[in-house]
Amino acid sequence: MTVDPRIAFVTNRIVERSKPSREVYLQRLREMAEKGPFRSSLSCGNLAHGFAACGPDDKASLAGDVAPNLGIITSYNDMLSAHQPFETYPAQIRAAARDAGGVAQVAGSVPAMCDGVTQGQPGMELSLFSRDVIALSAAVGLSHNMFDAAVYLGVCDKIVPGLVIAALSFGHLPAVFIPAGPMTTGLPNDEKVRIRQLYAEGKVGRTELLAAESQSYHGPGTCTFYGTANSNQMLMEIMGLHTPGSSFINPGTPLRQALTSEATRRALAITALGNEFTPVGEMIDERSVVNGVVGLHATGGSTNHTLHLVAMARAAGIRLTWEDISDLSDAVPLLARVYPNGPADVNHFNAAGGLGFMIDQLLSIGLLHEDVRTVWGKGLSAYAVEAKLGANGTVVREPISKISGDAKVVTTADKPFQPTGGLKMLSGNLGKAVIKTSAVKPERHIIEAPARVFHDQSGLHAAFQAGTLTGDFIAVVRFQGPKANGMPELHKMTPPLGVLQDRGQTVALVTDGRMSGASGKVPAAIHVTPEAKDGGPISRIRDGDMIRLDAVTGKLDVLVDAAEFAAREPAQADLSHNEWGIGRELFARFRENAGTADEGASVLY
Repeated sequence: MTVDPRIAFVTNRIVERSKPSREVYLQRLREMAEKGPFRSSLSCGNLAHGFAACGPDDKASLAGDVAPNLGIITSYNDMLSAHQPFETYPAQIRAAARDAGGVAQVAGSVPAMCDGVTQGQPGMELSLFSRDVIALSAAVGLSHNMFDAAVYLGVCDKIVPGLVIAALSFGHLPAVFIPAGPMTTGLPNDEKVRIRQLYAEGKVGRTELLAAESQSYHGPGTCTFYGTANSNQMLMEIMGLHTPGSSFINPGTPLRQALTSEATRRALAITALGNEFTPVGEMIDERSVVNGVVGLHATGGSTNHTLHLVAMARAAGIRLTWEDISDLSDAVPLLARVYPNGPADVNHFNAAGGLGFMIDQLLSIGLLHEDVRTVWGKGLSAYAVEAKLGANGTVVREPISKISGDAKVVTTADKPFQPTGGLKMLSGNLGKAVIKTSAVKPERHIIEAPARVFHDQSGLHAAFQAGTLTGDFIAVVRFQGPKANGMPELHKMTPPLGVLQDRGQTVALVTDGRMSGASGKVPAAIHVTPEAKDGGPISRIRDGDMIRLDAVTGKLDVLVDAAEFAAREPAQADLSHNEWGIGRELFARFRENAGTADEGASVLY
């Protein structure tokens, strides 16, 4: 298949930029891979400790250095719906591994926090940094050198990016990611939003709000809107780290169980002990990363991945930039309408053809690299399928239909919902930022209005409750970047701004914080960098300054005389209340050493 010249141009630019770091990465990876299965280098005491808790058969297999051993890295906890299904996975993986002549051990667990629980709470200030903690935790689990491959059990916001960083850091090992799937459909998203806005206006109480939220988030599995968690699953499949068709199958179903066993067998098949050795660091290359970005644009995915994809790519020595992401957005049409950029949820998306349909459509017009390596061992065409349960309880795959099951949810490449992707990069005299345009009506893609400045989202919320947010304005919420307070998501602002917009006011948001995959109908320039804590231009904005946010041309400017603006002293904020409580004091070094948003906001690179 011929790749679109625009896709090829950006890919080649990334390859050239990445050559020095990628070559060093691959050299180190190959040196590790040449040493072969690591158990052979362990002393008898080392090895005895490593399999002391195993049964006799597994001990015999591991002692012989012949049977492959899978390391399981799990994000299981039973408080969070997305990760609760993983409770039973290790036992199933161990059984499937034994049936295939291998062994599997839980190598380690990683923390998994939920932004839905910590939204608007102090714990949200640990959220972004948890990605790097997850990578470090997984590395500790794999450091025992007992494993020929690893399987990763993770779903939500920071968990999958952290696991990918870890997998690529152990890039000499094959890696297969095994999802849990979305919960079944609950309260329609439009109704959930309606109740939230009524609550923000004081027209319903906490009892009604909790009832609506509980109907939305009601059982095991991922939240069903297309936020970061489900964007993660899309990325893992389109980048070839899932088995084909496995991302959006509900938990606890026979097909979900069959896919888990199949993924286990596939991980065993691609170790260095077999004939299809697929070290993940070789498998994931610049083309795989570009495919991930294309998928993000085509589906209107999470803005968080403008941070995560940059950090994930760096773990493999690949230098992805916001310019690359923006240029790809200009080339990729929006082919999906899933909440928040449409009423459907991911179950509707999957039923309408889902990711298999999307991949097929994007391949048909050359917007994906087909000739990539995957854990399935074939090109990306193998992912343009629908996974089903066969008569004997195994997985069968059928070619995907060329016709959408619901054209309001997923569309064909010749009839896109909009000609460009769902994410846009902004630049101007306020620095660089990101905006998710897929849920914003076209008439709101350009906003020019005076600034209303706040130093946290509570200040904006208080102004809304007091009725002082009148007229047209652009809310500037600053000192929310990674160095200031860990760059929390700021969804507490979404309902009030949505209410004001519905009342007819022209409103928008500019912030150095995050809004994630749930960025909705209000124009929001987020991830502004340099951040206010670093003295970035956003720290010199004053109430009443005219700001122009132009998502069409990709501009973000304050319309103030340049000399006057440059002469202003940066604002200061008292951040002492962000430095302790709910574990925040433990992350002081993270805040001090965090990178900029456009470089992934990581402490690891």
